[in-house]
Amino acid sequence: MEIFTRLAMTLNELEATIIHLTVFGSVSGSTAGPEAMRRIFGNISWPVTWVEGAACQDHPIAGLQVFALAGGEVNRIELDGRWVGSVFESGGVRQCVVGGLAPVPTSPPPAEQTRRTLDLLQQMLAQAGFSLADTVRTWFFLDDILSWYDEFNRARTQIYSGVKFHTGSLPASTGVGGRNPSGAALALSAWAVQSLEGSASAVEVASPLQCPAPAYGSSFSRAMEIPSAAGRRLFISGTASIAPAGQTLWPADAGKQIALTMEVVEAILQSRGFSFSDVTRATAYFKARADARLFAEWSVAHGLDSLPVVAAQCAVCRDDLLFELEADAWRTQG
Repeated sequence: MEIFTRLAMTLNELEATIIHLTVFGSVSGSTAGPEAMRRIFGNISWPVTWVEGAACQDHPIAGLQVFALAGGEVNRIELDGRWVGSVFESGGVRQCVVGGLAPVPTSPPPAEQTRRTLDLLQQMLAQAGFSLADTVRTWFFLDDILSWYDEFNRARTQIYSGVKFHTGSLPASTGVGGRNPSGAALALSAWAVQSLEGSASAVEVASPLQCPAPAYGSSFSRAMEIPSAAGRRLFISGTASIAPAGQTLWPADAGKQIALTMEVVEAILQSRGFSFSDVTRATAYFKARADARLFAEWSVAHGLDSLPVVAAQCAVCRDDLLFELEADAWRTQG
């Protein structure tokens, strides 16, 4: 009740409408959470993605992340009586954010559930006049990720091979471990854009310090930038301690993995004229909760202890990766 009350107060101050809400917390709290939301907000009329990302300070909820819109109209996409998408316009760009998608039924093998979930995403986007080809950012939360990540990659690559993305590039993406309340093999969130009034389309941003992810079999871009009349939004994919050739670096040293990851993220930011001060949302994923202390120490040492980041315990896509960070940044035009 306390955390959702704080959210309601913030939204009221900003006169903003929720586009999508992500909750990192215990799956056992996924019943009490929506009940608290209903008591505070009334009906839940926005997409919610609930991920079992344990708090590194032993709280039931690690944190909330909210995309919200002030001063504009938001239209919703519905599936089986549940709101799963939001459509809005900002800065001459039409945008659709989809969240909380999971396959039904949950009995097929994980790779088949992946295909069904992406098919479901296509159906939801089509309701709003979008297509999978408009997608610029995805988040995949995989239950027991290390047991089937290769299968997931093959299924995703197979589906993407039949899509001509309008940006000419694969979406930016995060793929980490995390259970979901439905018990499905995965849950998915996504962001799609369509340029209006001749505005520029989204563009891929390479990582100056790493090779493209498809070079080692992962179908995503390191980052995507969405320019608009209002400003530039940069989506940085889940980033970890990976060498230019694709292998894991510092496999047994969480502190060094954190330092290298942050160096890579900073290089992506700087390549587009951003800095850590422009970051509006970040998620730090830790294989072990205790390593969150190392990230906090690094942040203080580099003057970034106010970085807007949620720290959650979630498995990363390789057994020897101990840390991953994703980030969004924003710069107003002019």
